[in-house]
Amino acid sequence: MSVPTSPADLYRHSLRLLLDKDISAWVGLWAGDGLMEFPFAPDGWPRRLEGREAVAAYMRHYPDQIDLHGFPELRIHETTDPETIVVEMRGVGRLVETDAPFDMTYIAVVTVRAGRFTSYRDYWNPLAALESGADLTGSTR
Repeated sequence: MSVPTSPADLYRHSLRLLLDKDISAWVGLWAGDGLMEFPFAPDGWPRRLEGREAVAAYMRHYPDQIDLHGFPELRIHETTDPETIVVEMRGVGRLVETDAPFDMTYIAVVTVRAGRFTSYRDYWNPLAALESGADLTGSTR
């Protein structure tokens, strides 16, 4: 199967890869110099990941920490820039270590060029992660 190139289709494909726990393929959707940012990250958490390798290192153990079950309430909004979308969604599942429920709300601004993520600003709710006890700081990655 070829990788979708429209921003919305590529994003939907990326969610399927996360649900399938195929982190290697998910990272493969990134441009080599792609930038992932977390503007609301609390102190001690990464705020900026520069390049595919940094994104790969951050995501390497994601399935060992969060068992995603779905992304209900997915809304993808096109913008006046055909390469950029704004995404609203929830990610639900469970925290692997504690078996506690995982329920996170996200807004992301995503730019795709030549069929690859080049910019991904993830406005997730850090308070929900802190309350749940999830350790997504990269310290165990």
